[in-house]
Amino acid sequence: MKIAKQRIRTPRTARLNLSVDDVAARPNTPDAAAMRRWAEAALLPEVQAAEIGLRVVDEAEGRTLNRDYRGKDYATNVLTFALNEGEDPLPGMPLFGDIVLTAPVVEREAREQGKTLDAHYAHLVVHSMLHLQGFDHLEEEEAEAMEALETVIVKRLGYPDPYGEEHA
Repeated sequence: MKIAKQRIRTPRTARLNLSVDDVAARPNTPDAAAMRRWAEAALLPEVQAAEIGLRVVDEAEGRTLNRDYRGKDYATNVLTFALNEGEDPLPGMPLFGDIVLTAPVVEREAREQGKTLDAHYAHLVVHSMLHLQGFDHLEEEEAEAMEALETVIVKRLGYPDPYGEEHA
């Protein structure tokens, strides 16, 4: 947890250009200003500029994207697409990527997990922004570092620990 806190204490000088497209058009989806606040909170200080597309989709589109890009035939809560995934960022170039949130899945998970919808959306946006910046959770050590950083950011945004009892 100490590493996570140190990483985001440095003042942020990054500039975020976030495009939000809510094609799911569900009445309880958080607005673009909330999405921007969450994305900015997860932008690490070393990122000088970021161009991010955020799309909120229905279950059919979420399933199609997950099937086409990950080979998994079901709608997942969030998909993250980094322009140069697995590569070092090009010096002087902005961070480029897309985040796709499947509204019905996010809503269902929030209910099942006893979280507010905003808290769950905030966590997923933060989680995806960290993926775009090279964080992953394939190995246990990576997962612990990423979860610790997510927890710090989400709590600073005023929400409870997204992993709840797992971190207790």
